[in-house]
Amino acid sequence: MAGINKDDRKSGNAWHTLSVDSTLEKLSSGDGGLSDEEVRDRLDRAGANRLPESEDRSALKRFLLQFHNVLIYVLIGAAVITALLEHWIDTWMILAVVMINALIGFFQEGKAEKALESIREMLSLSAKVIRNSRQQEIDAEELVPGDVVLLESGDRIPADLRLMDIHNMRVEESALTGESVAVDKQVDPVDADVVPADRRNMAFSGTTVVQGRAKAMVVETGANTELGKINRMMEDVEELTTPLLRQVNSFGKTLSVVILILAALFFTVGTVFHDYEVVDLFLAVVSLAVAAIPQGLPAIMSITLAIGVQSMARRNAVIRRLPSVETLGSVSVILSDKTGTLTKNEMTARAVATADATYEIEGSGYNPEGNIMKNGQPVDAGGEPLLEELVKTVMACNDARIYQQDGKWEMSGDPTEGALVTLGYKAGFDSYESDRIDQIPFESEHQYMATLNKENGDRYIFMKGAPERLTELCSRQRTVGGDTDMDPSYWEKMMDQQAEQGRRLIAAAIKKADDKTSEINHENVGSDMVFLGLVGIIDPARPEAVEAIRSCQDAGINVKMVTGDHLVTAKAIGLQLNIGNGKKAISGSEVEKMDDGELRRAAADNDIFARASPEHKLRLVKSLQADGKICAMTGDGVNDAPGLKRADVGVAMGIKGTEVTKDASEMVLADDNFASVANAVEEGRTIYDNLRKAILFILPTNGAESIVIMAAVLAGMTLPITPVQILWVNMVTAVTLALSLSFEPSESDVMSRQPRNPDSPILGGFFIWRITFVSTLIGGLTLGVYMWLGESSYDIETLRTIAVNILVAGQLFYLFNCRQLKGPAFGRNFFRNRVAFGAVGVLVALQLIFTYAPFMNRWLETGPIDLFDWMYPLAGGLIVFCLVELEKWIIASDSGFFS
Repeated sequence: MAGINKDDRKSGNAWHTLSVDSTLEKLSSGDGGLSDEEVRDRLDRAGANRLPESEDRSALKRFLLQFHNVLIYVLIGAAVITALLEHWIDTWMILAVVMINALIGFFQEGKAEKALESIREMLSLSAKVIRNSRQQEIDAEELVPGDVVLLESGDRIPADLRLMDIHNMRVEESALTGESVAVDKQVDPVDADVVPADRRNMAFSGTTVVQGRAKAMVVETGANTELGKINRMMEDVEELTTPLLRQVNSFGKTLSVVILILAALFFTVGTVFHDYEVVDLFLAVVSLAVAAIPQGLPAIMSITLAIGVQSMARRNAVIRRLPSVETLGSVSVILSDKTGTLTKNEMTARAVATADATYEIEGSGYNPEGNIMKNGQPVDAGGEPLLEELVKTVMACNDARIYQQDGKWEMSGDPTEGALVTLGYKAGFDSYESDRIDQIPFESEHQYMATLNKENGDRYIFMKGAPERLTELCSRQRTVGGDTDMDPSYWEKMMDQQAEQGRRLIAAAIKKADDKTSEINHENVGSDMVFLGLVGIIDPARPEAVEAIRSCQDAGINVKMVTGDHLVTAKAIGLQLNIGNGKKAISGSEVEKMDDGELRRAAADNDIFARASPEHKLRLVKSLQADGKICAMTGDGVNDAPGLKRADVGVAMGIKGTEVTKDASEMVLADDNFASVANAVEEGRTIYDNLRKAILFILPTNGAESIVIMAAVLAGMTLPITPVQILWVNMVTAVTLALSLSFEPSESDVMSRQPRNPDSPILGGFFIWRITFVSTLIGGLTLGVYMWLGESSYDIETLRTIAVNILVAGQLFYLFNCRQLKGPAFGRNFFRNRVAFGAVGVLVALQLIFTYAPFMNRWLETGPIDLFDWMYPLAGGLIVFCLVELEKWIIASDSGFFS
């Protein structure tokens, strides 16, 4: 019993390599199961059959974390100082800005992580066991290693089991292993180094029996199951922050240090060189801090990302975590699942091979439209006797059906059988019926299905199954000229040709039965069968996925296929999709043997990875990230969840994806289509462009205000603008003008650029120059007009009102410069963003209220101005616009400057 101790089992046991007898011996169990005393002892030692639970962050904790930002700390400090000075309007305005940003962050953060809970929900609630030599049903949490479990069709498997005795056993494992079709099970041992998808003598916790029944032994429970290993990986996976958030956090820390140093410096200057009152000096320092902090930036970032979320949703990409919207714009590699994402997840017959001819089948899915081609020309299947006989055989020996519903063709039954029925419809045999008398259902031990049918007074045995099995059973093959001896070399060649194209092969055979035959069994059908030919079936590539992959490749994004399917199938589909060259590919067993350095090189050199386990997928993501790649990954099963959580952008399938993958992902595809990933990348790049435009627009406001305050302190003059007026300018320009940039349409070259370097600073050379240039321009104009008018009879309230309006007008005209980073303002997109013109109208209305409303005059210490005085803001705005356009024209030839 040493093999079942909780600590002893952490490294896992190769149960799939042991025979049934060896498994029974190792677990000290037998056909009669365990006694109650043994169960109690093992439950104490191995623990309950459940996955460990984790603590979710509370809503309060998530809300408080919104304040964990150095810029917010500086603002809170400014609020405290203004409160001590009893400047309550300034205090409440600053605190309102802080609270608004915190609330936006809290509500836009998305749902708390639920992936681990979703995994736990995959576990079975009950299990049928044999204990004390009698059958009983128990709570699945009470299972222990050594328990004997009984399974039948429809059961969810409650623990990791070693199969002991099976009958026609098939298990749906796609959520766990990525296998696209149900797996036929066996009891014989398999090699030690095979991946879980190839452990045919095992049944894994969380998967489902779709056919047959079995007796099995519990070998692993709880955290030691394959599902438990994924649960542990999910807990251990480090969630990465997005490139933009990393850059903004770094920028915020740098800006905070600069602000504090400047505040200390100017407080010293004011104390030593000027005769400022302490209260006035404190207000000046607070004004500088408030001016330098872009209060509207967090809100604009959140709102821009939220607008992007809505835009993506219209293109079938549902974003679960807001910051990932921007990350899509910097993705440099996409690891894509195959089945249903790159392919249609609809098995389709593509070829038929007989002893005399090969036919290609057009169309895809279960829609029975498409020609049957022979030598490149359409043929009438009714005029091809051997083809007709083969097609009718696989239709008669078949339990699936296809039908139209709401104008769309649907299939019920096994997908492979559905493909054969669809082939029959394409051949024109949709009205074909055959009277079935008896049948032998498909069993993994025999690898074929057979039926006894009555047609036109005669009785026939129809058979379909694995080609290697039917070629053993058939000594003769049918040709147009009659039956001849089997030609094994010919059929081996045909099988190799079809397999090289990733096609799953189904063989067909026939035998005329005696008129008195009323039942069939394995003995009377296993001889004298006549071989008819092969049908090649595949899950075809989505046509739109081919175009989407080409678009991604043009954008410098490398698309790699990672699938649980077989290597040959993956290579063939990859070739159709232009992923890889159809030759180079890596299997999971090869990945298993590689160290991290070898895998890092393999991940860079190969584009197709087959038979990949959850650990392999996670290691692939980490390897690519170690090479500096921003990695997106698509998936649908629980086996994909660790990789999705680790990836920079995890993309789950909305239709066939499990709740586990959805909860572990940042984005869910409503249509399970890779083309939607490409669309999301385009949207992500557009959103990042718009965020850059917003940053380039907002920061000169802060720069201009800071220049005005610093110049006033150095000159020892009265502040041209107060802290509360600075907050007004920052907020009204942010919620109107800056927000309108969120609606800018895509640039024409958005999908022809290379992915941006995630390590590049958010403020490159061009940004620093532009911000400095525009800040100096607007700040200089504001300060110059204030000082010039100050020599006349204007009172301080009127002077400050004019100064504020010059600042706002400069930003208003500068908005149209920012709408095109490189090109002239009057470009192709000038009239395509109507929100920008609406924002200008709203801002003008707000400034009129600011200037003339009595309550605003009282709260913000402003005063009404004459109509003639509006020429100063208007002239200032026009000067800013013209000089920035001139600057763009002068430096446009230096493309590197715009990086």
